[in-house]
Amino acid sequence: MPATQKIGFVSLGCPKALVDSERILTQLKAEGYEIVPSYQAADAVVVNTCGFIDAAVQESLDAIGEALHENGKVIVTGCLGKRAGLIREAYPEVLAIGGPQDYESVMRAVHQALPPRRDRFLDLLPDTGVKLTPRHYAYLKIAEGCNHRCSFCIIPSLRGRLVSRPVDEVLAEAERLVKSGVKELLVISQDTSAYGVDLHYAERPWRDRVYRTRMTELCKGLAELGVWVRLHYVYPYPHVDELMPLMASGGILPYLDIPFQHASPRILKLMKRPGDVERTLERIRAWRKAVPELTLRSTFIVGFPGETEAEFEALLDFLREAELDRVGAFAYSPVEGARANALPGAIPEELKEDRLERFMSVQAEVSAARLARKVGHRLRVLVDEVDADGALARSSADAPEIDGVVRIVGGQGLRPGQFVEILVEDSDAHDLYARLATPASGTA
Repeated sequence: MPATQKIGFVSLGCPKALVDSERILTQLKAEGYEIVPSYQAADAVVVNTCGFIDAAVQESLDAIGEALHENGKVIVTGCLGKRAGLIREAYPEVLAIGGPQDYESVMRAVHQALPPRRDRFLDLLPDTGVKLTPRHYAYLKIAEGCNHRCSFCIIPSLRGRLVSRPVDEVLAEAERLVKSGVKELLVISQDTSAYGVDLHYAERPWRDRVYRTRMTELCKGLAELGVWVRLHYVYPYPHVDELMPLMASGGILPYLDIPFQHASPRILKLMKRPGDVERTLERIRAWRKAVPELTLRSTFIVGFPGETEAEFEALLDFLREAELDRVGAFAYSPVEGARANALPGAIPEELKEDRLERFMSVQAEVSAARLARKVGHRLRVLVDEVDADGALARSSADAPEIDGVVRIVGGQGLRPGQFVEILVEDSDAHDLYARLATPASGTA
């Protein structure tokens, strides 16, 4: 009997791209291909690329080049696939190039390079077939694309306009994940708050009730599953206020990932972003009054074209006043195809890096102060890793990969995916340090 065809796989980019990779890998396995962890063991390699900023483009090109050098048969998919000419110019020997979510072209290319050794193909299995995250958490992608036209962003040209998944389909997938052992669902899309607007908030039955295809309705359904539910990429639309009672009651985690991007009304206008900063601060205060334990994460761009020193200082003042718990920042980088490239007043690279350093210094002070308030408190945490030094866990305030961790001394008897209660003994600008406050058996 012929040997099984073997595929190597490289996944780059954001969690949304990771979900695309999981779907492709699931289809490959359904059609009888074996997924292998090295170039040398593979008959061909699929590279799922990112093309959002210049650094991501270069990383993707480097990954393609490495795969070609080590293996020779390479199929490219993902966001950089939208710039096929760039890839062909660098690597004309690539077998095929497809864009994001273009699962059919990936499979056609794989079939041509390595004909599947089975008589028939299965239909595409649910995303739960293959997971690239640890067993105890999973990304739940609820929509593709975006209707915004931010001047610094090319996501709509890469991934198209908003296309929401029906609410019953999302809830059914979430339930399958929970039944498979997932303890935390990380809800992702390009604009989670806009979920369902393209479907006119269509009603769909799930379990014993009817849900609208809308963010707040989806969250109510997810809350019934009894696991952590964490929301990412939430734009501060008015209906975000409706989530506060659900967070206060414990239905979903008191955590919001909101990309504010800046605090200068003029810069926000140039970015084509909402610009009512005072209203934003008022809402943050109202959210924290309703949910005192609320964690707010955000991302910002410094050195945007035309940004003055006064506007940058206004951004620092916003950081101090908003007291955001978790913050990521980037020095503005021109992206091919972005309208912001044509704006006057480009900031010198040295000044951009200086502002980024100052920004992160202020945020480190804010973060350290926020975390210090947790010293002496008991928290429920989810264990991610265990080693000879103890365990690494996360609280409701910590998303995987992008936020801090809770380092548990004496946690060697714990296991990944376990909930335990800890007592916080120390903190720094990013992490908490703790010991177990309950027996090590914890909660599975």
